[in-house]
Amino acid sequence: MKSVRSSLLLILALCLAGPVLAQGKRACERPERLRFSFVPQGSDQEQQSALNPLLEELRDKLKMPVDLVVPTSYGAVIEGLIAGAVDVARLGPASYVTAHRGDARITPFASMEQVEPNFAAQGGVSAVYYSLLVTRQQGPYDSVASLVGKVLALADPDSTSGALIPRHIFARQYNLRLDRYFSRIGYSGNHEQSVLAVLNRNADAAFVASTNLSRMISDGKLHRRDLRVLWRSAPIPFDPFVYRGQLCGDIRDKIRAVFLDHNAPRVKETLRSLRATHFVPVRDADYRIIRELP
Repeated sequence: MKSVRSSLLLILALCLAGPVLAQGKRACERPERLRFSFVPQGSDQEQQSALNPLLEELRDKLKMPVDLVVPTSYGAVIEGLIAGAVDVARLGPASYVTAHRGDARITPFASMEQVEPNFAAQGGVSAVYYSLLVTRQQGPYDSVASLVGKVLALADPDSTSGALIPRHIFARQYNLRLDRYFSRIGYSGNHEQSVLAVLNRNADAAFVASTNLSRMISDGKLHRRDLRVLWRSAPIPFDPFVYRGQLCGDIRDKIRAVFLDHNAPRVKETLRSLRATHFVPVRDADYRIIRELP
């Protein structure tokens, strides 16, 4: 009788544990394919070409398809991460803070040291970058004061160096409001388009990321002498790569391992295309400086 009762109790316990075990299995996500995206930095085609070797490495190591989701804006990538339509992404520092505010499980795991031959503080290699206020070298503007009432180009409302730093740090430093200081402010969509707006006289000045401007100079799209830098921000931590925290731990570990493998030829190929030396680990605390902006 005792053994029968024990068996019944064991069966009852297993039945009760069933939903708990099932719930545990659902506690993380194991997608059939991984979706990777990026915030617009310049040419979407160039970014896709640069990322393709890295995506191939991820496919091999994860043993699953990896799709590249081409964005329409910074906000589209943020919304994709929060909604679960994007699993891994390259964000800007400010767009990461926005995404993390929407879902605290979105986690930064890697960033880059970039080759920065034109604007790095020293050595030509840097893990930080700068917001630059630029205008045409041959134009009449030679100071911030000379730009009052002129046309300003910003990159995207969620861009760190192309919108957030100008609206907060620059504005506080000069005790002004951008929308009152300039006669018109337009969003170009990305940093490269902001630079072109200035060169093509569609804007009198623009705030752009030093790394994007440096790359345009290195690629021969303009000469450094074409632009005059009127203001330079303090160092900004570089773009984080993030993944959704809902992904199962072994998937997240493999993704991180691919990025931090300094010997993988395909990872090195992507780094060369991105003008970077290597990926470096990062964490949420590294972006506190952005989160604490007013």
